[in-house]
Amino acid sequence: MTDDATQHESNGTAPEHGDWRLDDDSIAAADYVAQAREFLEHSRAYLADGRLHQASEKGWGAAAHLAKAVALTQGWRYETHADFSVVMNHAYQRLDDDRIRPLRSVANELHSNFYRRKRFLDARAIGDDLDSVSELVNLLEPLATP
Repeated sequence: MTDDATQHESNGTAPEHGDWRLDDDSIAAADYVAQAREFLEHSRAYLADGRLHQASEKGWGAAAHLAKAVALTQGWRYETHADFSVVMNHAYQRLDDDRIRPLRSVANELHSNFYRRKRFLDARAIGDDLDSVSELVNLLEPLATP
């Protein structure tokens, strides 16, 4: 007995999962955008609960997922953490928007919070950083639409 992916490969069709074609870049990009928005929403809830590490990581995750959507629709590579900055640099060049580079740094700073002790995290600063990531997501979302 073969699994669905093997069966599809042998007959030349793309693997599917339910109603979602797994090889459809526009669907994958939409999934990444939706996940980015969900992460932003969760980051605010974590911040309100004082869960600063989780708030920071969800903010970083929002930026990373949006970057994955952009990379996918623009034909850019995003396979490792280092590719985040490469995608942001490409987006900066494509949009010619000076806000992207400092906002990229803010997203990376949120990710760095994971490695800090809670006593060194500042809720107000994290809230401001989440606002910046929201701005970054809004700036990049048009590039994530095929």
